[in-house]
Parts: sequence; structure tokens; C-alpha cells
Amino acid sequence: MRDRRFVVALVTLLTSAALLGSSASGNAPKGERYWPKWRGPLMTGVAPHATPPVEWSETKNIRWKVEIPGKGSATPVVWGDRIYVLTAVATGDPVAVAPAPAPEPGQRRRGPRGITPEHVQKFVILALQRSDGKVLWERVLREELPHEGMHQTGTWASSSAATDGEMILAFFGSRGLYALDMAGKPLWERDLGAMTVKLGFGEGSTPALGDDRVIVQWDHEGESFIVALDRKTGQELWRRAREEGTSWASPLLVEHAGRTQVVTSATNKVRAYDAESGDVIWETQGMTQNAIPTPVHRNGSVILTSGFRGNALLAVNLAEARGDISASPAITWKFDRDTPYVPSPLLYGDELYLLKGNNGMLSCFNATTGERHYGPTRLEGVSNVYASPVGADGRIYVASRDGTTAVIQRGPEFKTLATNTLDDGFDASPVAVDSELYLRGQRFLYRISE
Repeated sequence: MRDRRFVVALVTLLTSAALLGSSASGNAPKGERYWPKWRGPLMTGVAPHATPPVEWSETKNIRWKVEIPGKGSATPVVWGDRIYVLTAVATGDPVAVAPAPAPEPGQRRRGPRGITPEHVQKFVILALQRSDGKVLWERVLREELPHEGMHQTGTWASSSAATDGEMILAFFGSRGLYALDMAGKPLWERDLGAMTVKLGFGEGSTPALGDDRVIVQWDHEGESFIVALDRKTGQELWRRAREEGTSWASPLLVEHAGRTQVVTSATNKVRAYDAESGDVIWETQGMTQNAIPTPVHRNGSVILTSGFRGNALLAVNLAEARGDISASPAITWKFDRDTPYVPSPLLYGDELYLLKGNNGMLSCFNATTGERHYGPTRLEGVSNVYASPVGADGRIYVASRDGTTAVIQRGPEFKTLATNTLDDGFDASPVAVDSELYLRGQRFLYRISE
């Protein structure tokens, strides 16, 4: 009898704990519970209410995996019971293309070139059901032969979607920006022109979705600009020319002192624009070439990084930032080595996590002071990384192109919790929602949950 009472009490306790865990996530604001943007609900890389697994394999903790048609490295977004994924699907017979021009006599071909498009592409958004991965609806938003190439490791669907629970933004760069309702019905679309990207390496910036407007950073080898569009109609609110070459960084919307700023990273200058008017609030020297990582923000401080042909990190105190801040105390600390090339930084509380270049080497800093806690420290089994690190439930998740994801304990001391390998490679960043982790690979989308 005593054993039976003990079992009943234990079951009751476990059930209550499970309900409390579910309630903790379920009672969170929807914008924080789900993953509505490519860097998560806070645009820091952190899922504040998620509790995903620590360990998995092809035979452990895989609830489902489904093959995604076509090719895309866009990070999925999640809202409610649905996942939204962008992809580009090759269709039809190959198109004859002219070979790249030979270098002039006495000259060498400089650097790698993009892959020339050979197929008409369908630019697609998919809505999948979280419970089983079933495709609920699919929309082909455009169908055309891309006007220029992409990097050998790139895709024609590298920009991520964004949602606020009322609408979904699907951005395919030169193939257009599309707004749909949550059932996939088109609301509006905008064609912003055709980019001329450095070396034909393809496009990758993701728009910022605000309460009443959408911000697009359009940096390329032609006439660069930043533009604000009305969220409901797509009508242009303002546009500002930018003296910038190609960048792949995404703009960051920051609320500070009752004003919304649009922070942009690029090679010539780092700038912050007033989201309402488009006027420049502050600016300073730019990052390295090929600016890719998206800035992060917390408690009035913005941190920007880049790492191609150089290393750069800037921490900016927004309370002090006005005009040209290059020699002002608004720049609270800098760092000039071991910064990321493709992956964006992760800001988890007062800890800043950076990967070195595209390597599987992690560093951790105090985000306020710039003190380095550790790193660069090699992640076991991880060598080539495009995906940005993600934080959830006191852990750091780093997914690699070779299929291995390292799980690291959050904190100033380095500790590996698990090294998990799947039969796919990952360029899209992990997505953590509730007790689930979603990994979008080169072929499959995985739901990982216990």
C-alpha cells in the first residue's frame, strides 16, 4: 500500500512538473515563445523559454525529419503550430550559359567566382505542421532564371522569412519581397530591382520586421540604399542612399529612449538610422570586407562583428551615440582578432559568444566590459560553420556544415555537454521553440525532441 502511494505521489509530482514546464513556455509572450525572426524572438540568438534536448542522433530524439524540396539555407521561422521555410527549386531543362570571360593577357583570374545559374528557379514558401512535419500549404511566389550567380556553397534562398503572427514576409532579394497572411494568401509584393553582387556570390540579407514597417538593407555593387516600407501595404515610406559595396548583413531594429533605431553593419561605415524618418542618428568606421554578421543588442548596447580579411568588433553605448562617434566614449570596447566571418554573434545575458572565422572555435566575452572569459576553444567534431550559434535553457548550440552540432554549457567556463551528428549538413541556424529544436539541413528539416 505504501509503495502504491509512493508511485501515485511520484506520478503526480512528475505530471505537475511537466505541466509547469509547459505552462512556463505557454504563458510566455507569443513573440518570445516562438521563433519569428532568423535570430530569434529577441534578435540575440536566444530562445528565452525553450528547453530543447541535449542529445540526439538519427536513432534518438528525432520526432520526425522531412525532405525539403530544392535548396535553401534560410533559417526557418516558427509561430503557433507552424513552421515556415523558404526554398528555391530548380525546374525544367538546363539553360545554355555563356562561359565566364577569360582574363586579359598577362592577368590572372582573381578569386573564386559564383556559380552561373543553369535552371529556372521556383521561389517557394512552405508552411509545415510542427507536430508531424506535414506540408500544410505551399506558394510559388516567382519563377525565373536568376540574373547572376551564387557562391559555390550558397543558395538562391538564403534570406530568412519573418512573421509577427499576423503576416509572413518572404524575401528573395532580386526576386522580390512578399507579404502573405498566415494561411498563405498574398497581401502585397515589392520588386526592388536587381542586385549586382560582388563576384556573383549571391544575396543573403534578411529584412527587419517592425510594428508598422519593414526595413530592407540593399547593399551591392550598384546603387546601394536602405528603404522603409509600410508593413500593411508595402508602400515606400522613405529611402536613403548608401555609399556601400556588397554586404550580406541584416538590419537590426532597436528601441532606445523612446526612439526606434535601424542599426546597419557594412564595410565603409556602421550607421544607425531613425526608423521613422530615415535620418542618420550616428555613424562610425565600418567593419571588414564582406560584412555578414547581424548586430545584437541588449540593455542599450549594440555589438557588431565581422571577420573577412581582418577582424572587427565594436560595442556601442546608444545613450552616448550621436553624430560621428569614431573618437567618442560611445564606443565602449573593441576587439580585432578571432571574430566571425559568416556566423552572427550570440548575446546570452551578459555573455557574448563568437566563432572564429568559419571555424569551429568558440570564444566567450563579458559583453559589458569586453573581458574574455575563454577562447578561441575548439569544438569537438565541428570544423566548418556557417550557422549562427543559438542559446536556450542555459546551453549553446553550434551546428556545422558537416552535420555535427556541439552543445556547450552556458557560462564563463567552457564545458562540452554533447556532440551530436546527423546525416546532413547545416548552414541554416538552429531554431529552439518549447521543448523542440529544429535543424534545417541541405536536404532535410529535423524536429528534435524527447
